[in-house]
Amino acid sequence: MTVSSSPSIESPRLLHDLCAAAAQRWPQSAALVDARGQLSFSQLHQQVGQFAKGLSALGVKRGQRVAVYLDKRIETVVACLGATAAGAVMVPINPVLKPAQVAHVLQDCGAVLLVSSASRCSVLEGWTGAGLRHLVLVDGGLAQSAELAMHDWADLMAQPAAAPELPILIDADLAAILYTSGSTGKPKGVMLSHRNLVAGAQSVASYLGNTEQDCLLAALPLSFDAGFSQLTTALCSGARLVLLNWLFARDVLAAMAQHGVTGLTAVPPLFMQLAALPWPDEALRTLRYLANTGGRMPLETLQRLQQRAPAAQVYLMYGLTEAFRSTYLPPQELARRPDSMGRAIPNAEVLVLRPDGTPCDADEPGELVHRGALVALGYWRDAARTAERFRPLPPQALPEHDARPLPEIAVFSGDTVRRDAEGFLYFVARSDEMIKTSGYRVSPTEVEEVLYATGLVQECVAFGVADAQLGQRIQVVAAAPAAQSLDVAALMNACRQQLPSYMLPAHVHVLPAPLPRNANGKLDRAALRAQFQAD
Repeated sequence: MTVSSSPSIESPRLLHDLCAAAAQRWPQSAALVDARGQLSFSQLHQQVGQFAKGLSALGVKRGQRVAVYLDKRIETVVACLGATAAGAVMVPINPVLKPAQVAHVLQDCGAVLLVSSASRCSVLEGWTGAGLRHLVLVDGGLAQSAELAMHDWADLMAQPAAAPELPILIDADLAAILYTSGSTGKPKGVMLSHRNLVAGAQSVASYLGNTEQDCLLAALPLSFDAGFSQLTTALCSGARLVLLNWLFARDVLAAMAQHGVTGLTAVPPLFMQLAALPWPDEALRTLRYLANTGGRMPLETLQRLQQRAPAAQVYLMYGLTEAFRSTYLPPQELARRPDSMGRAIPNAEVLVLRPDGTPCDADEPGELVHRGALVALGYWRDAARTAERFRPLPPQALPEHDARPLPEIAVFSGDTVRRDAEGFLYFVARSDEMIKTSGYRVSPTEVEEVLYATGLVQECVAFGVADAQLGQRIQVVAAAPAAQSLDVAALMNACRQQLPSYMLPAHVHVLPAPLPRNANGKLDRAALRAQFQAD
């Protein structure tokens, strides 16, 4: 096999090409910062190549899966990028997953090699998974194993220059499998190509205006599409990326102040916590933007964030793991339409379709369908689910004079949205989250907006539970602001003033903050619904 040629600075094609191009353009600039130190782009590129050679020397072949089960640290990034440089498929595993969930991911993807630490692997003792042959530990602690070949990170990185040549890859090749949180069952793996990841990086970096002057904070898991996007965006633009393992929201503010962060991307639950805290001046000194993803930002939280960081631009974003990224609302539109999810990101088209495949009229609810370079390759080893979500676009959804002989595959999101007369999109609900009560379809986010607007709750989740007469009853789980008790009577009175009778919660369950999250940090609506449905 022949080693692939060096990427053009202007047109990287493969995921690890982003790293190589950054090393050519900004060799001495800081690329990654973690709790132990930092790497320049040149050093990062060198280590990625060393890791790729190490994998090749162990016999890892093109298309085999390399899993990475670590906290956010430099070795995590090197292993992910090095795996794709070796022609393998990276599988980042969320470090907050429990042993049974980690075991499921390893077995489902059929990983041949796992990169982890001794402390993390101790909880997986006795389980190796089908096909797993190698274990690489970043912190020593090697032990004998009858089932696995054990390797030290430093030894693997010291492979001689004469290691086997790396394979030629194309941008359609599989680069990564990202596992969803599994809130509705066992996690499923979304297959992303090199093209998906590179196109996503270029698109996001363009609309966020990222440059080599930026410092981005990686607060989200790298196993989450929006979290991994922080890495690819930084590589694409030359920005410095700070890898943060945080426990409390104040840790995020402290990191912003310490490192001069210019861009923070987070999910609504984290922004809710940040909005409730005082922000040090140092955290605001360099902050250029805040970007929300992973769910709708409550208007109350948005307003409080704007009070905390009045000089920062706010980007409201929507993304699907199945399409990596999808829409964003430009900051200049925020005052006019703060409840909008915006328009399609560059190099993507977002359609709103009826069940028969015809485009919806303005303000008519329909299914969000994403087409373009970011459409994933499907679900790993799950043809049935893939056929449900990844489907050919019907002819009536394509441009009028499009006469292609082969069908185009798009992502049918399952999310109900509407598009206004100016082309801006508004989230209504996920099809499986819509509450059907008294003959009406109720969006849980609409109920939650009213609850947040009262100022009486810090966090809340609305959902439906089965009811013999109504179909479903609306239930709410809510937590009071810090150091306060929740006045349920006042909350219900406010709801009666703002909501029609069929949208009123039948019961408010009070729990302490924070409410349960899934592995990606989102409020876990499915788990709460299952808990109170059983009750």
